[in-house]
Amino acid sequence: MTQTFRPHVVIVGAGFGGLSAARALAHAPVEVTVIDKRNHHLFQPLLYQVATAALSPADIAGPIRAILAGQKNARVLLDRVTGVDVANRTVSLANAGPLAYDWLIVATGARHSYFGKDHWGAHAPGIKTIDDATAVRHKVLLALERAETETDPERRKALLTFVLIGAGPTGVEMAGAIAELAHRSVSRDFRSITPHCSRVVLIGSEPRVLAAFPEDLSAAAQRAIEALGVEVRLGSKVTHVAYDHVEIGEDIIPTHTAIWAAGVMASPAAEWLAAPCDRAGRAVVDSDLTVPGCERVFVIGDTAACVGPDRRPLPGIAPVAKQQGRYAAQAILARIAGREPQPFAYRHYGNLATIGRKRAVIDFGRVHLTGWLAWVLWSVAHVFFLVGFRNRLAVGWNLVWNYLTFARHARLITGEVEASAPEDRRLAA
Repeated sequence: MTQTFRPHVVIVGAGFGGLSAARALAHAPVEVTVIDKRNHHLFQPLLYQVATAALSPADIAGPIRAILAGQKNARVLLDRVTGVDVANRTVSLANAGPLAYDWLIVATGARHSYFGKDHWGAHAPGIKTIDDATAVRHKVLLALERAETETDPERRKALLTFVLIGAGPTGVEMAGAIAELAHRSVSRDFRSITPHCSRVVLIGSEPRVLAAFPEDLSAAAQRAIEALGVEVRLGSKVTHVAYDHVEIGEDIIPTHTAIWAAGVMASPAAEWLAAPCDRAGRAVVDSDLTVPGCERVFVIGDTAACVGPDRRPLPGIAPVAKQQGRYAAQAILARIAGREPQPFAYRHYGNLATIGRKRAVIDFGRVHLTGWLAWVLWSVAHVFFLVGFRNRLAVGWNLVWNYLTFARHARLITGEVEASAPEDRRLAA
């Protein structure tokens, strides 16, 4: 009996875009291989809640194999892609060697960008992965623990100062969550830390917070975050980050907890494909999300430089990646059937950002929402889009519990607790 040929679709990356593409091919006459260097899909919009001890990592992540277990035409490889040979249609894997494809979807996401100051990353970590979030949680909680017993007033003040660099959604959400953690959640459990001991500073280079939102929502977000006790410094550029301080020009802020939320850089996919890229390293794609001159390679999500109807770059948010993933799958099926797909058209449903436990801002276009109602809608949306019933139940319950009690149940300092840094290290740049 002759076996029917089934085209092989390789998807690199199991984030929002890659997973959406894989699921859209569930009943298609193709073979799907999903490759990721981690074994789990991560709901990145709630990573900051892991970093601030409101959620555990397992609440916002799920094994890729379990998510795709019911999809008979899909297999999952835990491996790292090191390159792509477009001419021979192969993907180079670190462990398994070359893997042939008929169609390729690259959805490898983005990483932190320190704008040429990569050494700042050792002192100001960002949050893109579970490892990042747990490292930030370790840093924040350890600073509080050490402040409890610190007798030097200046060092104690630095330990209780938290600096967020970047006033976009991640920076604003982190600042609000840390303010609630430091001012309300932990002050009841410590004996020498009171709600007025801690200082949270949000630094942004733009003239307003949430610069991508309309001005009225941006102003509302700033009022809300300042009501939580956050010090907002806008139009300011960080000029140096060290172990024990952050510099803004001549101004020095002593701190042992700086967190980066100021910029991202795309994965090296554009280099693999020898494709043109923008300043953030994102591969420039055609209207059908393919690399120019190569109709069998799609680039989506944070890896792609794609413009919307207004000719402005599409934002690096989950809805963009998910819609692009579904489109790439449909475009592949159309071309297999001998049809030419329509250009990709992004449907924007709104922007959301939360500020603390009962404040949020939502941009629905003509409709703008703020305050408690916006927070409820933000919570419902984020719970709904989580993968898996268990995750939805866990996160939903924790959001309700945290709202009622201010409790942070995931306040675990994991890993080895290093000794306090010696004086010469603390003062080193």
